[in-house]
Amino acid sequence: MINSIILAGRSEKKLDGKLSKALVNINGKPMIYYVIKALKESGVIDKIVVVGDKEELDKIGLEDVEFIIQDRGSIIDNVIAGVDYFRDDSMVLISTCDIPLLTAQAVYDFVKKSLESKADICYPIIEKSVCLKKYPEAIRTYAKLKDGYFTGGNLMLINPKVLDRCITKAKQMIEYRKNPVKMSRVLGFTFLLKLVVGRLTIESAEKRVSKILRLKPKAIITPYPEIGNDVDKPEDLNMAEKYLS
Repeated sequence: MINSIILAGRSEKKLDGKLSKALVNINGKPMIYYVIKALKESGVIDKIVVVGDKEELDKIGLEDVEFIIQDRGSIIDNVIAGVDYFRDDSMVLISTCDIPLLTAQAVYDFVKKSLESKADICYPIIEKSVCLKKYPEAIRTYAKLKDGYFTGGNLMLINPKVLDRCITKAKQMIEYRKNPVKMSRVLGFTFLLKLVVGRLTIESAEKRVSKILRLKPKAIITPYPEIGNDVDKPEDLNMAEKYLS
């Protein structure tokens, strides 16, 4: 069993009239409810801490949440605040609050494979055909790799002890997580070139990240596309309501 952090800070623009996507209503429940439910039912998550607007989150009465940490303003600052809460843990799961289609099975599978890898940071990636088969109407950004077309997920397993020494690069990587080109710029021109021509492999990407951040990373190929279906736009919200009805 490991502990988990849910990032529920304010967004730059409103969705359904709310700046905090955690509070957006989906079929009668706040979006964050579905994420908490999936984490708790996975059987691999113990304590859950949420980083967000404490006053607003307190109003909806979050069950199964140990503590709410006040939003620090930026994604990376919220990550730091959450990880600090579990600083003595060997590994901590980080999730965003806007993946309401997340399932217990998806969480279990990702955590199990990540722990088995013995890596310091694990990040889920989903193959394009897997996404399109289950959610054909979902619009995602895909990176062309030698291994295939992949998109990233909204979970991350991290060893708290490695966060301090890679905070600057980690900040850029978190900010660019939905933009493969910007992400590759952080990692170097050769990396970018290989990505553009579709010659970059998952293994070479891991080696580059390892060299830059001085840690052991692992891309976990997951068969669960719900890990990557974050709700950013009204059409995403409509899709979530459809599948959760």
